[in-house]
Amino acid sequence: MDLSCSSNIIQAVPLFLLLPLFLYLFFYLFFFHQGQSRKPIAHGLKSYPLLGHLPQFIKNRHRFLDWVTEIIVRSPNQAMMFHSPGESGIITANPSHIEHVLKTNFDNYPKGERSIAILEDFLGCGIFNSDGEQWRWQRKAASFEFNKKSLRNFVVDAVQSEILHRLLPLLDNTEKNKAAVDLQDVLERFAFDNICKVAFGEDPACLMEEGFIGANLRFMKAFEEAQNLVMGRFMGALAATWKIKKLLNIGSERQLRDSVSTVHDYAMKIILARKEKDSDRGDDILSRFTSNEDHTNETLRDIMISFLLAGRETTSSALTWFFWITSTRPDVEKKILEEIRAVRAANPNSGETFSFDELREMHYLHAAISESMRLHPPVPVGTLLCKEDDVLPDGTFVGKGWFVTYSAYAMGRSEDVWGTDCEEYKPERWLEKGVFRPESSFRYPVFHAGPRMCLGKEMAYIQMKSVVACVFERFRISVVGKESTPEHILSVTLRMKGGLPIQLTKRKD
Repeated sequence: MDLSCSSNIIQAVPLFLLLPLFLYLFFYLFFFHQGQSRKPIAHGLKSYPLLGHLPQFIKNRHRFLDWVTEIIVRSPNQAMMFHSPGESGIITANPSHIEHVLKTNFDNYPKGERSIAILEDFLGCGIFNSDGEQWRWQRKAASFEFNKKSLRNFVVDAVQSEILHRLLPLLDNTEKNKAAVDLQDVLERFAFDNICKVAFGEDPACLMEEGFIGANLRFMKAFEEAQNLVMGRFMGALAATWKIKKLLNIGSERQLRDSVSTVHDYAMKIILARKEKDSDRGDDILSRFTSNEDHTNETLRDIMISFLLAGRETTSSALTWFFWITSTRPDVEKKILEEIRAVRAANPNSGETFSFDELREMHYLHAAISESMRLHPPVPVGTLLCKEDDVLPDGTFVGKGWFVTYSAYAMGRSEDVWGTDCEEYKPERWLEKGVFRPESSFRYPVFHAGPRMCLGKEMAYIQMKSVVACVFERFRISVVGKESTPEHILSVTLRMKGGLPIQLTKRKD
């Protein structure tokens, strides 16, 4: 080879390597700055050349919810713009924005390819990870089943059984032994038992130490690990990072693959066994869906795992924060206890737990749980994708391909939404002459809103009110070492860092 030719090639290599950077710089300067006048203002958020707001995100990623809240509550339109390489969007706590994207212009704001791709390995095409017709038929079928009284009765029976035969005996033994227990862990295992019964008709027996072994233990641990690793994909600094790790099958992506494989194998064994016992179907959700022979085994698996995800940590997260916050408010605990005793007095022949009708009479308890979720929403954020350019009700522009994230966590701390006492725990704000008065779901999107409104909302309240009423009736709860507001961990749900250590004292009266 000619030496001068070789020299020219060597000199051209640095230019070749810099070409992608020059192209990126050109497109960034041309398109991003050209469209700045159409982008919402990021109040108090510094934007860096090329990187946008990425350095700020990385710096505050460990406290993402509080960071976003601090910016949003100072913003005139209760929203902030976010831009990083290859990604732009809006994070909002504005009720009019939320109503627009979740209801008014619903079809323009699907889950989107990014969210679906991130969750697909774990949830497949289940109801919480699908758009269009794939979502509509699942929603229609699930809505039909959730409106049946038979499913509601099945849920009540499952909750009562788990409370009476597992939860209360475990707490009794803990109290007798004068031992501390992590209530968050107990509630998560309780919720997992319960949702597995409701979704699969299977009992992993997580609250029975002798039953919590083998495949059941592996399934629960793998499920927890998978959802945490999937959440890590969302919180990654660059979207391409997890894809590269998946391609190379390294690090967290290798762990995720193994965890998902364990979860899918466990679910598929149950589905195949259920299909073999065609004449022995129960009232659980899987039995209701397997009656339709058009569903493939993979479709049934995706549907069931989606329901497990929805029911496993949402109620346990809500209850963990509820028990902590009421431990700091003896006045609220007293009112709840008075209401429980009044319901008992009015229904002297009731059993050891509470019936559906008895739970409906507990308006103050309903308000106390709702108020706790206002401040500590189990699912603190939700993200959608804008299909086509749009304008929100206050004139805020949203570009095609932008994400729109609504923050229930920030909304609960917004004076514009809840008034100057927004950070105060105040169950009375939900009551009108002693009767629970629900708020607009666009001011309180804890159970989502619009066409994707949570179908399991009533089921969740049944479970939470049952647990609180039965536990408060029998025990006083003292939280150990959590005097100030505990730190949270942003997983799929809002979990409490370090759990919730408690000690119990049996009520003598």
